[in-house]
Amino acid sequence: MGKELRDFLLVYNRMTELCFQRCVPSLHHRALDAEEEACLDSCAGKLVHSNHRLMAAYVQLMPALVQRRIADYEATAALAETTGSPSSPMADQPGAPGPES
Repeated sequence: MGKELRDFLLVYNRMTELCFQRCVPSLHHRALDAEEEACLDSCAGKLVHSNHRLMAAYVQLMPALVQRRIADYEATAALAETTGSPSSPMADQPGAPGPES
């Protein structure tokens, strides 16, 4: 859960910074005026809407990407098995069992 919270906070902080820079031209007053508030509402709304659309696209594409990775891994492993070479995707990983295992 820690990574998700960190990622959310990074996006939130970036959105806040971007909208504040765009909508609050000066800090001469303690409170936001109506125009600044409307700009901030619009800016944040657009960014949240865009983020939702990106996440929906990601959720739709992710299963196909995972399947492609699995197929690539299986093809590489099958090739290594038939040729007897240690070119499996895990062979380059530190701590992965090698041919001598």
